[in-house]
Amino acid sequence: MTVAAGIGYALLALGPSLSLFIAVIAKKPFLILTVLSSTLLFLVSLIVLSGVWRAFLPLKSTTWWPYGILIITSVGLQEVLRILFWKVYKRLEDILDAFADRVSKPRLYLADKMQIALAGGLGHGVAHAVFFCLSLLTPAFGPATFFVDRCSNMPFFLVSALISLGFVTIHTFSMVIAFNGYAEGKKTDQIFVPVVHLVAGMVTLINLASGGCIVGIPILYFVAALTLLHCGKMVLRRFTENLSRPESS
Repeated sequence: MTVAAGIGYALLALGPSLSLFIAVIAKKPFLILTVLSSTLLFLVSLIVLSGVWRAFLPLKSTTWWPYGILIITSVGLQEVLRILFWKVYKRLEDILDAFADRVSKPRLYLADKMQIALAGGLGHGVAHAVFFCLSLLTPAFGPATFFVDRCSNMPFFLVSALISLGFVTIHTFSMVIAFNGYAEGKKTDQIFVPVVHLVAGMVTLINLASGGCIVGIPILYFVAALTLLHCGKMVLRRFTENLSRPESS
């Protein structure tokens, strides 16, 4: 039964990502490479950051502020890497468009650009899930489960999987919002992404309180739903504008 539970936790954290990968990403080799490169980039960044913070752990303080500083540094590093990832993508896009012009082929369509951003976001989300959830699931396949005193209502592995699913959703669609914000020079989208990322990270501090997971997880999913809604509205607007100007790509 615990093997089934362990598989269930893994699928809860990454099942939607797997479905998205099969339905959209797996059809195009370039998108697969984008997912892999994004996953590697953000996973390495988390490993490096954990190595830096290892010198200060375990935190002796019973207050929340040291954990807040840890989250701020993590979010800050990942947002800087997001910008660098965009710059690399933009350079590659220019190369592909120039090549398309030379061989008299159409440039990248808006749908192609959205899918590339989606693949990059999926890679970011998978890196988060691997680091914060899958790496902790080995004991879940054992003869028992595990609870913590501050969230005794749910198994620790279930809490971890639920939080990971929320962050995978936020990271996946935040990348689409961010790429569009950079492309259009739209400051609201550029600011929206790091703010949502920071808020989601800070929400996890609620889990430090007794029974906090019962409150923190719904708030995290509200942030994820807000991100998904904002992304959906932005994509609909871009495609509507694109249809009104058929000559644009």
